[in-house]
Amino acid sequence: MNKVSRSRSTRPRAVISDGSPGSLLRLRAAITVFFALDGFVFAGWVVRIPAIKEQTHASASALGLALLGVSAGAIVTMALVGRACRHFGNHPVTVACAVLVSLAIALPPHTHTAWSLGAVLLVFGIGYGGINVAMNSAAVDLVNALGRPVMPSFHAAFSLGGMLGAGLGGLVASHLSPSWHLALLTVIGLLVTAAATPALLRHRAPGTPPPSRPVKLAAGTDPAEPSGGGTTAKAPAHGKITGVVLILGVVALCSSYGEGAMADWGALHLDQDLGASAGTASAGYSLFALAMMIGRLSGTTLLERLGPTVTVVGGAFVSAAGVLISALAPTLWLAFVGFAVMGLGVANIFPATIGRAGTLAGPQGVATASTLGYGGLLLGPPVIGFMADWFSLPTALLSVSVLAALAGVIAWATRRAGEAPAPQEAEPA
Repeated sequence: MNKVSRSRSTRPRAVISDGSPGSLLRLRAAITVFFALDGFVFAGWVVRIPAIKEQTHASASALGLALLGVSAGAIVTMALVGRACRHFGNHPVTVACAVLVSLAIALPPHTHTAWSLGAVLLVFGIGYGGINVAMNSAAVDLVNALGRPVMPSFHAAFSLGGMLGAGLGGLVASHLSPSWHLALLTVIGLLVTAAATPALLRHRAPGTPPPSRPVKLAAGTDPAEPSGGGTTAKAPAHGKITGVVLILGVVALCSSYGEGAMADWGALHLDQDLGASAGTASAGYSLFALAMMIGRLSGTTLLERLGPTVTVVGGAFVSAAGVLISALAPTLWLAFVGFAVMGLGVANIFPATIGRAGTLAGPQGVATASTLGYGGLLLGPPVIGFMADWFSLPTALLSVSVLAALAGVIAWATRRAGEAPAPQEAEPA
């Protein structure tokens, strides 16, 4: 019994305190798997939206209200998940939400009205919002421990998962019904979660002591302390950081509005406006995800060489141009070009803003900026749905271009606000 107790109490401390590259690399790999799983499951749902729309006999506006369930569930959950991460830790909450997302993805094909679809998407949104806050908080902790802006690489894994999920959806669209397809995603999701969970739970967030044993961890966290301590020191902003976090949330909102539009309406645009088959429409989102992945894989280099302001502002205007191309394209191939340009432009906006918010205020900063950011997903489905009914879907998609440009303007106008905390931290030193 004594040996068991000692191994249980010292093992987490050893993982945290060594701070070795191998330990951090294993933790990074585990977090990356959950990002990829999230993108994979979400894309599997996205490519089946046209089939679910037909099954529920929903109009564009009714479908928009039903899709609101994902965003509503995510936003309602995010603030609560931020508190749960502080209490239980980012890693256990990530695992719990991954299980919920994997189970909930099987529900939409069993609905036959827009209202019932909205209800099950609310459940899916709870898990989706929860895992995004938890795994982004875990990623922020690791980024601070590594001392490099590698946040985009995690979101690149999300895009890779999205590309694979959309590709699989395109392959099975003509062979499997939505029920069988999404049930298969449930099985894959649970298996991947089971495989990645041990590696994630063996590693506690660097520099983050568990609430139950603060004194023991304080003695064994020296190597991780500078990174964790730096984040913690910035978090108590005495009311001054709040404005910066809110600004970052607004930029994230404009970005996620565009990402959500491509996810929820991109395949439908290719299907009903350009005559694409189900498999080809799925390839459109897969191309968008591939472009985002490429953009995010280069995100660390861009952030290190150009800085966050130029990266975010430039990406915002590139994505605005991409949406214009895809929405107004008269041919399928030109729409695909627009999807790719949009993906490259929007790639690093959300991870850069959420990463900065997490560095300033920890999990609660991630939760606050994410809640505002996912407000774009909340606004997107109904706004684009109603605009599509009133005008047309291509016209409705132009609102994405407007908000992307607005994100660039806000990021440029507030570039000094994002840098304000640095001098305040330097004075006491």
